[in-house]
Amino acid sequence: MGEQSPQTVVDMNDLVLQRDERTILNGASLRISGGEQWVILGRNGSGKTTLLEMMTGYMFPTSGTVDVLGSRFGECDVREVRKRIGYISQSLIEKLSLSDPVWEVVATGEYAFLRFYQEIPEQVRLKAVGLLHEVGLGAAALQPFGTLSQGERKKVLLARALMSEPELLIMDEPCSGLDLYEREKLLLETEKLASRRMTVIYVTHHMEEIMPMFSHVALIADGEVIAAGPKTEVLTPEVLSRAYGLPLEVDWSYGRPWLKVKPESGGIK
Repeated sequence: MGEQSPQTVVDMNDLVLQRDERTILNGASLRISGGEQWVILGRNGSGKTTLLEMMTGYMFPTSGTVDVLGSRFGECDVREVRKRIGYISQSLIEKLSLSDPVWEVVATGEYAFLRFYQEIPEQVRLKAVGLLHEVGLGAAALQPFGTLSQGERKKVLLARALMSEPELLIMDEPCSGLDLYEREKLLLETEKLASRRMTVIYVTHHMEEIMPMFSHVALIADGEVIAAGPKTEVLTPEVLSRAYGLPLEVDWSYGRPWLKVKPESGGIK
């Protein structure tokens, strides 16, 4: 008998999304299999966040199908699927209480709550504190969430997402707004996720955030997936120049790609 093909984690097929006269997605397709770690890359407004909202069942396409973790959205209880998905975004930080202690913010991830209104079981508290130690914030467990820096808050969100031991973890521009130091610290924590049995989908418009753990890249432009596959096949000067409308070069250093704009560009298209 031959080897079984890896389980399909996400299968988005020919997605179209129209809002009034505007086409936001134009036939986008993407398939992610178990054992792969993906980055979704694209300019602002390219459709990245729309794809994420469809992966989590908060938005539905005008046409096309979305299958996540073996369930087809529109034919299943989306709430049950969401329990198997971890999600990190700036909009989530804005919904959390800045006055709650850090460990409690992490503990809410066990139940997908935003706040607790009842007593928290001791084993849940210990699990939350343990995850805070894992991301290097054990000493901040009792501090109010609002006293942390932006980078520390993103690490708390990571620990919170890991509380439910998700099969799929989606990170929507987690380094947005961070300085170089905090960005690199968060990327180091992200790299550690490679040791966990989960699929990570990391969304960004900064190519240098693509850490060695990531195996595949989907490049989004104008609501379409213009390239998707192993990162060395997608992150080529030709493909990237087409996506960004600039003549570009790619340097690989320390397992990460770095983008350069050719000086003879003649201006931005």
